[in-house]
Amino acid sequence: MTLEQVSREIETYVRAKYPLIYLLTHEEERAKDMLLRLVRHMGTSLYIWSCTKGMVEVLETAGMVKEPDLTKPDDALEYIQRSPNKGFFVLLDFHAYLDEARIIRKVRDTIDVATSSAKSLFILSPRRVVPQECEKKFIIVELPKPDAEEVKLILDQSIKALKGRIRVDLNDQEKQQLVEAFRGLPSTEIENVLSRMIVRDGRLNAEDLRDVICEKGRLIAASGLLQFYPPSESLNTVGGLEQLKAWLQRKRMGFSQQARDYGLDMPKGVLLVGVPGCGKSLTAKAISSLWQMPLLRLDIGQLFSSYIGSTEENMRKAINTAESIAPCVLWIDEIEKGLSGVQGSDNADGGVARRIFATLLTWMQEKQRPVFLVATANDVSTLPPEFLRKGRFDDIFFIDLPNPAERMAILSIHLSKRRRDPRRFDLASLVSCTDGFSGADLESVIVEAMETSFLANRDLEQTALDSVVSACVPLAATMAEKIAEVRNWAEGRARRAT
Repeated sequence: MTLEQVSREIETYVRAKYPLIYLLTHEEERAKDMLLRLVRHMGTSLYIWSCTKGMVEVLETAGMVKEPDLTKPDDALEYIQRSPNKGFFVLLDFHAYLDEARIIRKVRDTIDVATSSAKSLFILSPRRVVPQECEKKFIIVELPKPDAEEVKLILDQSIKALKGRIRVDLNDQEKQQLVEAFRGLPSTEIENVLSRMIVRDGRLNAEDLRDVICEKGRLIAASGLLQFYPPSESLNTVGGLEQLKAWLQRKRMGFSQQARDYGLDMPKGVLLVGVPGCGKSLTAKAISSLWQMPLLRLDIGQLFSSYIGSTEENMRKAINTAESIAPCVLWIDEIEKGLSGVQGSDNADGGVARRIFATLLTWMQEKQRPVFLVATANDVSTLPPEFLRKGRFDDIFFIDLPNPAERMAILSIHLSKRRRDPRRFDLASLVSCTDGFSGADLESVIVEAMETSFLANRDLEQTALDSVVSACVPLAATMAEKIAEVRNWAEGRARRAT
């Protein structure tokens, strides 16, 4: 929903004589500007109350006129009840008083007066605090974050205001990417981030995308329910998995406005199933970099609380946080562990696991915001069947142990990351000796060989790598039965990543 749609919705409530509208937002100035435009459109008056300034009448021509001695909340409500003036009466930060019996009673009395007069009462607050006594009278309206058009307007205005003082190196596609990256941030945050990027080097270019993503990460960290990962990996650090990589490249275009105009649905997500240590988590991180989106990790186990109802509320908050900064990638690693209690949930925990699972399923099916879900699983046998049905994910990929070409690529990648030239080593002989090794096994071979060489005060040599490989027991040997099970399950049920 856009800001204009919210404004029209509020106008409908006002004309229908709804007595109290609870406007939920952190963007106070943006909300006040919207209400002022609506007041002008409807030809009425606007009064704004705060505990520091009292009641202020906002007039289009005369400026602001302050009513004296109205800084106490009950005095403000008394004024609204007795004043002959009509219009919008906006109470700022009033949630702080809604746990007092006297104020609750006063609010109810004011609602009764407003119902029978041409007065509309607004509470403008960043927090949802609705007393049980008033919940039938409160209409909750959440102010949306700026949409693409509003972000583009802010960006254009900032560039125009600083014309001649900054250098703009953005083509149309890069500008659209910057606009999409800013989506999900409050307007004040957008302006602040833009100012910081411009002041830093006097330029605005595609490299500034990373700053926007990190700013979103700061907001995520404040929620405490999701973990933010800054872009660090790329598809070049993922060895093999060419079919999965091609699919991701194609899906990237699904987030564009051109795809919406064409009639394509927003990409929903992908389930990566397979052998442990073969690149599922690494791929999740690489998607974030490829698509220039924040990566958020949700640990379902951390949502559980001993307080009744808190676990379900934590799940809703985590989802809302992800949606508030969309577009983004939401990563649930080893999801089968987080959902392991669903089957026997009613007996073990009073049905809490089943309820948060139901919340997750409903969101996956119905979500409208561009939050791409990446779920990884090692053991799909414990996943509920309804989680795997069509419509939850765009596709399911099976990631097997790396084949010879992939093992060659993985060894090269890890040697290069550690500042060693892969051409100095006989990788072909290592590949022939590492059948059944996972990607994690191959990395550990290089790490252990380097540690041994470091302690011996010499550079990494082929003999060190050969020695570690000969002593290593690969994953294919230690988890043979589990690997066979997941391979059997994937046959005919999942696309192969390779």
